[in-house]
Amino acid sequence: MPRPPRSPSSRSPVRPARPAAPRRAAKAPPAEPRLLLLNKPFDVLTQFADADGRATLKDFVPVPGVYPAGRLDRDSEGLLLLTNDGRLQARIADPKHKLAKTYWVQVEGEVGEAQLERLRQGVELNDGMTLPAEARRLEEPELWPRHPPVRFRKSVPTSWLELVIREGRNRQVRRMTAAVGLPTLRLVRVRIGPWTLDGLQPGAWREVPARL
Repeated sequence: MPRPPRSPSSRSPVRPARPAAPRRAAKAPPAEPRLLLLNKPFDVLTQFADADGRATLKDFVPVPGVYPAGRLDRDSEGLLLLTNDGRLQARIADPKHKLAKTYWVQVEGEVGEAQLERLRQGVELNDGMTLPAEARRLEEPELWPRHPPVRFRKSVPTSWLELVIREGRNRQVRRMTAAVGLPTLRLVRVRIGPWTLDGLQPGAWREVPARL
């Protein structure tokens, strides 16, 4: 026997459609964009505050409203960019833009051509294969003394290499050199895209035009 049609009163009420969430407006660029180049010293955190009292960027950069564009590990030294322009910050820091970053790396052991070639081809890390890098042997560069000094074993030689990468994985350079049998002892970033240290001493900074 066919089922009688449901009366209109027995049907589920129609719920009104939810209004679409408003789109977040893009943040307007600052009236005066600023870009600072800092030579970050060893043992300094890439942030402006630390609950444990460790050294931070606040100890070296008395400029309000600027923030790091990218990161540099506490135990690494060298070039760090800071800006008050969110768009510029994103373009510098986002790996999809593949901005080249150049590092001078002191490693334990003698750098061989086979190891350099592996770095150039890309090495397998626990989070996947790295992109090909530029790698070459480097004579010991003239750098400021590190405080505290690098600890190394007298029975094992050390050497230097220059590595250029276009990614931004956590502790990537250290993991890459370790993967080819060259543990990193000292790591100094000397260039990001078109910007270089160019004589900046540890803890010193200078301002450059905020454009890329």
